[in-house]
Amino acid sequence: MLHIVLVLLAVNIAAFIAFWWDKRRACAGVRRIPERTLLWLALAGGGVGAVAAQHLFRHKTRKEPFRTRLYAIVVLQAAAAVVLALWLIAPQWADGLFDALRRPEVS
Repeated sequence: MLHIVLVLLAVNIAAFIAFWWDKRRACAGVRRIPERTLLWLALAGGGVGAVAAQHLFRHKTRKEPFRTRLYAIVVLQAAAAVVLALWLIAPQWADGLFDALRRPEVS
């Protein structure tokens, strides 16, 4: 479990730094980090770092569809974190939920 936390921390730091670096490059008027790379960093687990940097540096806050895609990634990651937390805290409840989703009751 500690390994997962450390990897997520590293990816979030990398995403934060990438947004910061891209903002610096934008201000300097030189070649930028592709949006695809920034979104992949967020998707790889760096959503929190990406959104934090986006707001702190005011970078790509109005750029569409980038902003919508980034927030969609963060929402999916939050949902996955909730499901994982429920499974870790109460595995029997999570198993019952997954069973109910697989086999809906017929009235």
